[in-house]
Amino acid sequence: MKFLFTLLASFLLSGIIAQTKLEPYGVLPSERQLKWHEMDMYVLVHFTPTTFENKEWGYGDASPASFNPTAFDAEQIIKAAKAGGFKGLILVAKHHDGFALWPTKTTDYNISKSPWKSGKGDMVGEFEKACRKNGLEFGVYCSPWDRNSPYYGSHEYVNIYREQLKELYSNYGKLFMSWHDGANGGDGYYGGKREARKIDRSVYYGWDTTWEMTRKMQPLASIFSDIGPDTRWVGNEEGFASETSWATFTPVPLEGTTIPGPGSIKHHNLGTGDRNGVQWTPAECDVPLRPGWFYHKDQDSKVKTPEKLFELYLKSVGRGACLDLGLAPDTRGLLHENDVATLKAFGEMLEKTFGNDLARQSSLLKQSKLLTDKDRYSFAQGNQFIMEWKEDQEFDLIRIRENIKLGQRVEEWVAEAWVDGKWKEVTRATSIGSARIMNFPAVKTKKLRIRITKSPVPPAISEIGIFKKA
Repeated sequence: MKFLFTLLASFLLSGIIAQTKLEPYGVLPSERQLKWHEMDMYVLVHFTPTTFENKEWGYGDASPASFNPTAFDAEQIIKAAKAGGFKGLILVAKHHDGFALWPTKTTDYNISKSPWKSGKGDMVGEFEKACRKNGLEFGVYCSPWDRNSPYYGSHEYVNIYREQLKELYSNYGKLFMSWHDGANGGDGYYGGKREARKIDRSVYYGWDTTWEMTRKMQPLASIFSDIGPDTRWVGNEEGFASETSWATFTPVPLEGTTIPGPGSIKHHNLGTGDRNGVQWTPAECDVPLRPGWFYHKDQDSKVKTPEKLFELYLKSVGRGACLDLGLAPDTRGLLHENDVATLKAFGEMLEKTFGNDLARQSSLLKQSKLLTDKDRYSFAQGNQFIMEWKEDQEFDLIRIRENIKLGQRVEEWVAEAWVDGKWKEVTRATSIGSARIMNFPAVKTKKLRIRITKSPVPPAISEIGIFKKA
């Protein structure tokens, strides 16, 4: 009885209440979206004839004979990504140039017409197998814009595009993502006609029908586009979300369109989302490791540093989004040594930083293991959390999570350190959601307090972590 009284007293003093049943708040994530949130980071690989042309966007007129990597090794690429802490890989199975990296039945402009493996290769298959072998999730991107197809712009092409998706959905196991961007229509080769073709992006593809097919064939694959429906584009290709970024989102159609669709919405709220938005559609922050999405030799010295990647991690994953990093194999079919080295160093930085959680060494562990058990869905209810240590601790990062199965609840919070006999603010922030990581000048203290200062409903905090950047 004395033990129970002491435990209850500690909860009351810290503001922590044992896990209780709470009513969900607002719109909620689906099972596939929860799995997406748990990934935190994945990579997007661009490797087509465009690589061999030293271009960023292929026109659709490159000969299939140009695609002939001399030393392709999917495992080299995937192991480098894994060393960086990335949990999945999305392969650009077909970019805007229209060249398919698998032996598709839908077009002759595909890998079977290249000299690589004497036309017997399947690069999608090789990436997929290497991902499974090394424990990474696998996803695909098949561009809806096709600058090679003579049928692009007609209804016949839409059927061809859906058949390409069906092949990808059917032949490469369970996918974690079907990725799509908003580049559609313009100059192209189009079977040799070399002209500009425009389409109405809001209606041409019939996305509702396509998404219905995706759900049926790959029910756990998140669908990415600027509108979602599962994850939205963050609105830039710089790799960061807004300081306040809500997972809930209300798409707003462009003037002249009545139904929001990929490529036909306003972009003003992509980075921020919307408090109390009508759908759960969190942001993906995409950015290439190099200045370009495709390999260019003159960018070998311009690979992002591990420190830059860590900064982007804090501004993407640390703002409730996922980081999607673009990797670009060279003409050998390998990642350049500089790319491999920076990924490895970044992964080591993450491991050293987040591998030592000072919160687990504090009084918080005794108060509520639910906050330090690494379970993203166990939670403690409360509006104040105090951590104490026997000796001074130095730290400059705080990570806090909500149980998003109950919605995105908290609107404002503040962290304060006990310095010179009084509480001193070290950082404050707004949205939390899947994760919020705050970086601030290092402080030394024996006591830290986190207060939830604004929430329309009782908070459901699932984790508090305290770290020192390596």
